[in-house]
Amino acid sequence: MGATSKTDSSRRRFLQGVLAVGVGVAVERSLDDALAASPTPEAMPEIKLGQLAVSRLILGSNQFFGFAHGNPQAKPDEMKRWYTPERIMADLDQAADHGITAVWTPCYEHWVDLWNRYQDKGGKLKIWIAQPDRLPMEREIKTAVENGSRAIAIQGVRIDDMVSAGKWDVVRGWLELIKSHGLPAGMATHRATTHLEAEERGLPADFYHQTLYRPDDYVRKGLEESLAVIEKLTKPVVAYKVLGAGRILPKDTLPYVFQRLKRKDGICLGAFPKMHNEIAENSALTRSLTATTAP
Repeated sequence: MGATSKTDSSRRRFLQGVLAVGVGVAVERSLDDALAASPTPEAMPEIKLGQLAVSRLILGSNQFFGFAHGNPQAKPDEMKRWYTPERIMADLDQAADHGITAVWTPCYEHWVDLWNRYQDKGGKLKIWIAQPDRLPMEREIKTAVENGSRAIAIQGVRIDDMVSAGKWDVVRGWLELIKSHGLPAGMATHRATTHLEAEERGLPADFYHQTLYRPDDYVRKGLEESLAVIEKLTKPVVAYKVLGAGRILPKDTLPYVFQRLKRKDGICLGAFPKMHNEIAENSALTRSLTATTAP
């Protein structure tokens, strides 16, 4: 989630910054078109998580649950008050209107209930990537499978705890359980080296979820270490904490991040559109920067 701008003119300056990024990218849409609330005509570029095709930009969900992580835009209670079920559903629809095809969330009971109601109502966004974060993990995976998730990635704290304890066999078992249900299996981490070691050990992950700015300090050193590792990984990576939990403007970091990512990789960004249309802005910026991505 980017820092908040309170006027249309500041939003216009934001997108003018996008157009001015010196990475050789031509954005054919006009500034007014990019700011409009109507759906954009271009399809969002896609990546593959196993056999599942998803948009290169995935909608994050920390804002839905008040997980602010010190975000300067809003405190946890403000996020929780803002995000009624109706507003969450509206954001899911708006994300779909702007080419985003997936949302990444935990398996909490109130989310599962909302997701099922949203689908029953004919919601536009159809792909839920589940991020189980509670134990027993087998129960969480079962919940995700039974409620229509299309891919499952074990949450980073759980993976980090198992790796710290040397319990790679537990991680392997979780991934194998996900795959036994015919779903793409992923794993997340807040550390730079976990996924490299997972590949060396032959863990059956189909994709990785890698933090960029680490949540202990949100400094650039963590960003550089994470990007250096992502460049070495052979499987698709979805980067998260790309904006340092709202501490950094999208226009100030996404051009650099997309230059470092490969075309197989994507990003997961939350959005808190109380003051302005971050979903539209993030989508326009992601689409405009696609051509700069490494092979």
